[in-house]
Amino acid sequence: MVRVHIIVVGCGRVGSGLAVGLIDQGHTVAVIDRNAKAFRRLPPDWPGTLLVGSGFDRDTLDKAGAAKAESLAAVTSGDNSNILTARIARETYEIPNVVARIYDPRRAQIYLRLGIPTVATVSWTIDQVRRRLVPGEGEVEWTDPTGTLTLVERELHEKFAGKHLADLNVPGEVALISVTRAGVARLDIDGLVGQDGDVLHFVVSDVGKASFEERFATPEPAPRTDPADEDGAR
Repeated sequence: MVRVHIIVVGCGRVGSGLAVGLIDQGHTVAVIDRNAKAFRRLPPDWPGTLLVGSGFDRDTLDKAGAAKAESLAAVTSGDNSNILTARIARETYEIPNVVARIYDPRRAQIYLRLGIPTVATVSWTIDQVRRRLVPGEGEVEWTDPTGTLTLVERELHEKFAGKHLADLNVPGEVALISVTRAGVARLDIDGLVGQDGDVLHFVVSDVGKASFEERFATPEPAPRTDPADEDGAR
């Protein structure tokens, strides 16, 4: 693995977790935060660089090694600060890998036009919680910033058991990319036959979404009958 220099702006739970994980992977890391107390989230012996300041201050970025950095993550609690930091990193320092955390997912399209990848924390969290509260709902794992591609998780429907899973692909519309079977994720889909308990991950285009939903729709269960009603009808 190639070791690179990475700047993390914001030392909250996300930033500190990134910083620790990146150091563990062998990268060099500089963390910037306006509040020196935020660095308490890092281990006492953490070997990276700590700087008090803002991510869009060029003197601070210079001290953080922006001129040699390969990547920068702007993960403070402010959307405007994150996007300004990301723009300076991309346009002034020409850092090739830049990502900004945002709380308002409606801004994602704007940032995409600026060439800055974003992670919308709120929408991701809501989706993940909803998926666990309502079984069979919220199977969407991820949607690209343009809204044209969606990653969808589905349990194998019994009607597809015993059939070749590659047949579920629809060119240009639906692509089966992985199958989780008995707790093991697999990418060798060609020749794989569906089994009960399989969990499938698809990438679905906006063009193919309607037909996908229709094809993988689960029939509504038949209404339950109260035995007392049956006895009364006799």
